[in-house]
Amino acid sequence: MDSLFRPFNLKSLNIKNRIVMAPMTRSFSPDGVPTDLVAAYYAKRAQGEVGLILSEGTVIERVASSNDPNIPHFYGTEALAGWQKVIDGVHNAGGSMGPQIWHMGVMDDHHSGWLPAEPFEGPSGFGRPGFKNGKAMTDSDIADTIAAFGRAAADAKRLGFDTLELHGAHGYLIDQFFWEETNQRTDIFGGKTLPERSRFAIEVIKEVRKQVGEEFAVILRLSQWKPSANTNQLAKTPQEMEAWLTPLADAGVDIFHCSQRRFWEPEFDGSDLNFAGWAKKVSGKATITVGSIGLNGEFLAAFAGESSQPASLDELVRRMDRGDFDLVAVGRPLLADPAWTKKSTSNVQPN
Repeated sequence: MDSLFRPFNLKSLNIKNRIVMAPMTRSFSPDGVPTDLVAAYYAKRAQGEVGLILSEGTVIERVASSNDPNIPHFYGTEALAGWQKVIDGVHNAGGSMGPQIWHMGVMDDHHSGWLPAEPFEGPSGFGRPGFKNGKAMTDSDIADTIAAFGRAAADAKRLGFDTLELHGAHGYLIDQFFWEETNQRTDIFGGKTLPERSRFAIEVIKEVRKQVGEEFAVILRLSQWKPSANTNQLAKTPQEMEAWLTPLADAGVDIFHCSQRRFWEPEFDGSDLNFAGWAKKVSGKATITVGSIGLNGEFLAAFAGESSQPASLDELVRRMDRGDFDLVAVGRPLLADPAWTKKSTSNVQPN
């Protein structure tokens, strides 16, 4: 287990171990404002010795960036004051943290009936194949959105966060630009190839880097799979993955957070490397692996009522010792037990 509990240092990020709390939507910030309960929730995980906490997704200053009134905002005086309490509490508990900066893109309507004051927005108005529930963004919309990502990044640094993560996975806005099924544009933000459709992400990353400077660590979360397409691959070969990730790295990404449902599954035939392993190999950047860490069942099944049991970390450690990835994101175990990391250091089976 020693390799999981070594320090990790990269630019502004200096953490005591390799355990990352994965972003998990909580929907307990009324009208977008994080409360004292939110601050206590994150401070408790910091007290439990998590190396790096990544917040739940928190949305940028666009009217239709969220489909849920209780998703936290990362703009506005009240919301940012709430986030100041969060990061102060985490630091006081000896932890490190970054906000996950988010725009949902084209979404399903919320089950409560709440809707934003303007239509959902995305590259072509599609949230998934055949599901059009929003508008195609204009050039002005895109420029304003890029600037809003930059403002959120600047605020993250100003408030004292140690890093930030851009949410570019799971079928949300940045990922909707990546995916040919939801990006049917014919301008410079569209195209037949994945590198062409990466233009929006690249411009967001460049603006974020401009706002935070060179020494602030920037993380980008990516996924090949989509909630509506579990076996999807944006990059179908290592060569396609290199062509996708290299421009993102050149634009300013320091760490790729590589989301997959089960970390032990190989990304391509002919190698047991997972998504994070291949991303590190082709980009040369640090990576975070994630996907059913410490559990025997993947998280989408949990929404259908399936339970998971604790599972050995031996395979995870084997891959880390081999150098496949640098950090390990843990979700459900830390949601259930804030002390999961501390218990793991003591070789106590987490509950």
